[in-house]
Amino acid sequence: METASVNDKGAKLGINGFGRIGKLTLWHHIGRKYFKEIMINIGREVGTSLEDIAHYVERDSTYGMLRQYLYGHKARPVISDLDEKKGSMKIDGTMVTFLRSFRNPAKIGWGDSNVKLVVDTTGQFLDPTLAADHPKGSARGHLEAGAEKVIASAPFKIKDKGKPMPDDAVTTVMGINANDYDPRKHKIISNASCSTTCLAHMIKPILNYFGAKKILSASMATVHAATGSQEVLDRLPKEGKTDLRKNRSIMNNIILTTTGAANALRLVIPEMNEIGFIAESVRIPTVTGSIIILVLDLQEEINGDAVRKEMINDIYRQAAEDDPYGYLHFSQKQNVSGDIIGMPKAATIIEGHETHTRTAEVTIDLNTVPGIEKDVTAALKNTIIRIPITQTVIYGWYDNEMGSYVNILGDRTVTIAENM
Repeated sequence: METASVNDKGAKLGINGFGRIGKLTLWHHIGRKYFKEIMINIGREVGTSLEDIAHYVERDSTYGMLRQYLYGHKARPVISDLDEKKGSMKIDGTMVTFLRSFRNPAKIGWGDSNVKLVVDTTGQFLDPTLAADHPKGSARGHLEAGAEKVIASAPFKIKDKGKPMPDDAVTTVMGINANDYDPRKHKIISNASCSTTCLAHMIKPILNYFGAKKILSASMATVHAATGSQEVLDRLPKEGKTDLRKNRSIMNNIILTTTGAANALRLVIPEMNEIGFIAESVRIPTVTGSIIILVLDLQEEINGDAVRKEMINDIYRQAAEDDPYGYLHFSQKQNVSGDIIGMPKAATIIEGHETHTRTAEVTIDLNTVPGIEKDVTAALKNTIIRIPITQTVIYGWYDNEMGSYVNILGDRTVTIAENM
């Protein structure tokens, strides 16, 4: 695991929410040792004492024990100095304080504790257009409470589609458009999603090689591990809910759902606005470890090299070697989902063994193409043309929790902290 010394400023990090991403974000920064102190807002009482929170922090059904995550199987306990009154404990030498009073960001009081940077992992405050005093809370509430920067661990969702993205909000994916973040003006930053992060690192090498004009269309489906939005057992849907599948048990079902990866991708890679793109999602009964199946229709060059499996794999192999951050991995090891759980900083692991291509000629009658004047086609001896199109299928693994998303979220957090 990559670690760094506690920064000279002794900066504090705030984390709002303590579900899967919140807890693993804590693990990441305990190991990284960049922040001197971490404050976590849970917003409610937990169990019967602070020891119950420590119990939750130390154990994880997917990644095992915190001490082993940090130091391996010979590790000793890393949690000590529990103070029930202050709500604090030391975790591997880092002071961590838990706040249990308010869920509304505006009432948390980050400024009172000199917390300037907050990572919101609740998935609840994703509309950057909402005012700080919105009755249901908003990301701007963190700013009202004293924070200077807020990072959302999910894509923005603007409820009023007529409202533009505020000038002080930006979406970034590390290794793709991280420099779009301007510390002088941006206060609310979306780190996109695990699927968008994986997808962006899958599509970028192809765009760099072929250009947007050669990609006629694209589609993806993510076969995604269960998240907190699924139910353990069937239950009645809440009032007003129209998706009757989200309330079905993830224990024994494959559940069709939606993903915002396509919309978020256009924010971080603007060239995707030129390409017809569809994104779908399927949830399956696994705890983590997901895969994106990306399908591209590429226009062949008549006198160019044929687009074949070897070419596509070479593009990814070279891109992985040239990636200065190590976010893109290329593999031909015939992985299964369990093999990539916890793989550090892997935005995506291209499964080169399963790359496929198939070329066919598409017949087009120019008389039926919109925008071509009749006098143009009348001058042609033959209006029927045949265009070689290669359909390419690419598989990209990602650990939608710790390995991919949380580690890269941690990188985004530290790079922002370094410029504060």
